[in-house]
Amino acid sequence: MKTMKNTLLALGLGLAATGLVHAHGGEDHSHDQPQAAAPAGKSATAAAPAGAASLEASARLPDGGLFVPKHVQRLLALRTQPAAVGALGGSMALNGRVVVEPGSGGRIQATQPGTVLPAGKAFPALGQRVRKGEVVAWLKPAASSLERGDRLERQAELGAQVALAERRVARLEQLEGSVPAKEIEAARVELGALKKRQAALATALDAPQPLTAPVDGVISAVEIVAGQVVDAQALLFEVVDPTRLAVEAPAYDLKLAQAIVAAEGEAGGVALKLQPAPVGRLLREQALPLRFRVLEGGAALAVGQPVRVVARTRGEAGGQGVALPSSALARNGAGETIVWVHGDPERFEPRRVRVEPLGAERVAVREGLKAGERVVTSGAALLSQVR
Repeated sequence: MKTMKNTLLALGLGLAATGLVHAHGGEDHSHDQPQAAAPAGKSATAAAPAGAASLEASARLPDGGLFVPKHVQRLLALRTQPAAVGALGGSMALNGRVVVEPGSGGRIQATQPGTVLPAGKAFPALGQRVRKGEVVAWLKPAASSLERGDRLERQAELGAQVALAERRVARLEQLEGSVPAKEIEAARVELGALKKRQAALATALDAPQPLTAPVDGVISAVEIVAGQVVDAQALLFEVVDPTRLAVEAPAYDLKLAQAIVAAEGEAGGVALKLQPAPVGRLLREQALPLRFRVLEGGAALAVGQPVRVVARTRGEAGGQGVALPSSALARNGAGETIVWVHGDPERFEPRRVRVEPLGAERVAVREGLKAGERVVTSGAALLSQVR
């Protein structure tokens, strides 16, 4: 009997040892922690938010790499792609801003001092669409008391001249037949000219002048209120056609304008498709302003908005490199540009790289990667936050 008990005890210890070996063979058993670790009066579920224990399972290793279990990788939605080394064209990043294409926008200004009056019940609102030639406001000319008195005096003189001319024409018409016809005709022409001068003076004295839209577009600026008195050349409204916008970027390399074959842009997280436009040869602040027409993505742009332009050039190739999306880039503690390389199934290694822009949403990694290495393209910024 004693021999049988010793045999059963030895078998039990062997099974326990085997169970321990299998329980720690690379599996994740963080959820098997005893619930006694939770504070008194709370369940294990309420002790920590959902997913917090899983995230805490990630750790930064002494060599700078990361240990990230598979279930955490799924929570972070990590995506990778193999590095494909190949010949990539040259490119250059430029800082530009949104401008209006020539002829697609305009300003409405006061032609003389006066009071601005709305064309309807109110002035056009921002964003309101207008047509070319549409009256948006009226300008009532402002005249000093001296100028107004002078105009009234001239109007009275013209009235007297018109009355005398009418009487002269009436007398000559009574003597028709004994007076040459050409004399009667000259009197009638003189009377007509005096009446036109009188009407023109009355119009200039009281009638307001229409202010019309120079182009089709939307009202983008309103610099006036009802009844405001303005000076000549004062800016009242600005009209912009949102379907005809462009991007202007200064280039300090004068040869760049002839080498650009395509361009992309990025503004406020929106990718833009750009088309290089002809450029002049006039420098502005020691730089040649380059113009790019906005083909796609212009609906979310505003005039004056900064734009990052990536221009692709012809001629010499940019050399060998790996094309990656911009989301693959991250920063380490020293502020250096890195990417995360997925080496082992649960291990990620930071790799310092040298990059160049390849487009609005792509970069070319010139140094730091080898062909076939798997690079994190989505969630790289989240990996950098693991401590």
